[in-house]
Amino acid sequence: MRCFTCAVLFAALELSVPMERSIVAAVDAGNPAALALLEKAVNINSGTHNFPGVRAVGDVFRAELDALGFKTSWVDGTAFHRAGHLVADHPAPGPRIILIGHLDTVFEKDSPFQAFKKIDDKTATGPGIIDMKGGDVIIVAALKALKAAGALDRLNVVVVMTGDEEEAGDPHSAARAALVQAAKGARYALGFEDGPGDPKFAVTARRGTSSWKLQVKAKSGHSSQIFRTDIGYGANFEIARILDGFRRRLAGEPHLTFNPSLVLGGTASDLDEALARGTASGKTNVIAEQAVAIGDLRTLSKQQLEHARSVMKSVVATTRLGHTEATITFADGYPGLPPTNGNARLLAAYDRVSRELGLGGVTAVSPDRAGAADVAFIADQVPNIIDGIGLMGRDDHSPQETADLTTLPSQTKRAAVLLYRLSQEPK
Repeated sequence: MRCFTCAVLFAALELSVPMERSIVAAVDAGNPAALALLEKAVNINSGTHNFPGVRAVGDVFRAELDALGFKTSWVDGTAFHRAGHLVADHPAPGPRIILIGHLDTVFEKDSPFQAFKKIDDKTATGPGIIDMKGGDVIIVAALKALKAAGALDRLNVVVVMTGDEEEAGDPHSAARAALVQAAKGARYALGFEDGPGDPKFAVTARRGTSSWKLQVKAKSGHSSQIFRTDIGYGANFEIARILDGFRRRLAGEPHLTFNPSLVLGGTASDLDEALARGTASGKTNVIAEQAVAIGDLRTLSKQQLEHARSVMKSVVATTRLGHTEATITFADGYPGLPPTNGNARLLAAYDRVSRELGLGGVTAVSPDRAGAADVAFIADQVPNIIDGIGLMGRDDHSPQETADLTTLPSQTKRAAVLLYRLSQEPK
């Protein structure tokens, strides 16, 4: 069976250069070491707020990249209240390429989900196994294969593994400064998130995410007098009007979503924004004096974000119910990754590699199925970007997070051969 599989693979690679065959063989030879590296990384807790754990995972991957001849550094995260980032540079004659991963997970030190567990030869579970320590391993394994095949010397590549992707540090400008700096002059960017969890897809567009807070004040009084022209409608009717106005004006716009995740209203309200919770109090016979709502806003482009915010401000400002005052504020989060011709061309190159490897075609997943990610921070400066090409699996961000281990070598082959072909382009 093994020889038949090899025959099929090499038939698929019939038109490829010998170097690409050597790269594929090196990936297969290195897969046991890649599996061991994956288990080692997953067994180190690196919840975003476990700074020593994030740093320890960074040290694991830093050692691997040091051994490949990269110039590595740790960017301290004190200025943005996080552990920091790993940056590894490998200058060479080819076009500049940036590879993006992250070291942190959503599972903090108090989570019961802490260890790598192999279920069978094809599957394993563990915190962050696909989101995204598996993607980090694929980066390292692809670079190792290129080194073993003698193809790394021409690869002009920088690797950035952030330590706070799951909860970015504040301010974002400081937290992503190292990533933005590393991407300067890059022609290509490859992100190794798990994406939709299906190797038939990759990501060429992502929606960004931001937040908003709506606050309403009103005239209070006895409930029997509500709706009088000198009393008004109260805070709860006004906040309901505004939220429904958002729905009426914006719901259904392609790629746009907005969600009022928490609403409080009454005689008094107390919101804890950091923990996204609060309390409200009021009596049935008293008109609500205060109301507050918080939520998120997801958009594909800066233009769509500006449009949505403008509409929301308009709804707040117009047709106000009597004796109410309302204000809305916005906070930036992750930017969007709009679809571009360059992204489509890079996906086409990745698709061609996959088909020639006998691994099937790859198409772009809908941006509605792609959450925010670090690649979006460099969308304005790198003309060709794809993401979601890491280790595949299911149930990320849950205690059932599971990896399809059969995709570890296949995703690594796709990445390694693509990197080789990109490196052969003139600078």
